[in-house]
Amino acid sequence: MLNTMFFSLLGALSVIIYFFNTIFWLIPILIFSFLKLIPIEIWRTFMSYLLDGCATLWISVNSCNQFLFSRTKIEVTGLEGLSQKDWYLVISNHRSWVDILVLQRVFNRKIPFLKFFLKKELIWVPFLGVAWWALDFPFMHRYSKKLIAKKPHLKGKDLESTRKACEKFKYKPVSIMNFVEGTRLTEEKQKRLSGQFQHLLKPKAGGMAFVLGAMGEQLHKLLDVTIHYPQDTPSFWDFACGKVSYIKVDIQTHSIEDILRDDIYGPDYFNNPEQRVKFQRWLTGLWLQKDQRLQSMSDNNNTDKPAATND
Repeated sequence: MLNTMFFSLLGALSVIIYFFNTIFWLIPILIFSFLKLIPIEIWRTFMSYLLDGCATLWISVNSCNQFLFSRTKIEVTGLEGLSQKDWYLVISNHRSWVDILVLQRVFNRKIPFLKFFLKKELIWVPFLGVAWWALDFPFMHRYSKKLIAKKPHLKGKDLESTRKACEKFKYKPVSIMNFVEGTRLTEEKQKRLSGQFQHLLKPKAGGMAFVLGAMGEQLHKLLDVTIHYPQDTPSFWDFACGKVSYIKVDIQTHSIEDILRDDIYGPDYFNNPEQRVKFQRWLTGLWLQKDQRLQSMSDNNNTDKPAATND
């Protein structure tokens, strides 16, 4: 009983700090967002770096919060050679909302601030829409198959528009995050979709292909991240309360230039069925390797001890 109350108190204090830290940094981000509307290119570039700095400090305080209350040890392999001055596409398995906190903590100040592709309609979300725009979150211009059937001239225009919107990343390093499974893995989904993977859902190639189509020539490296929770999948509350003592993260680095050069992904992906099959097979192979890594991590749960962390 006392133990439960103690963990609940830690969790409550941690959540309060998360909340006030978010509000604290959201205010300057919103102010700088409106200042970024001034149509002077050098000024906008300066504001972009300033806004990314605010986001980085927000993550840093969240990490301090975790060290104080969650006290979760994260063992990371594969951080060598990463840089804040490079361009990355980051993919990962998805088990919990805690994944995002883990990824932010692991990559903070190691690579550029993580950004997600968002639907263009989200730019109209009050306050957050302009903040996402100011933080250079890429917005997708996607047309439905139904609309393209009615207006064939729109075919390919969505990718072309998104590509133009992402031209700014030629000069500003960026990290694009994509959960290629499309949704979090749960026991129900695993039972319903049981097949060739023991610890994962089947990867969906469309989202990753869209990122490569829009930004492939600008991105340099693919970071394939595997997150393993030895104590089973935690909730955010479990994490905040300090009930998650140990997490393993493995990072595999691949060259995007090799992916494009070897025709694993081709520019005609969305129009060529053979190209789509080829890319899906490659991604499935990558996911099978990830599944084997997760099985190996699971097999070692009883023997591994959280010795040193390098996050």
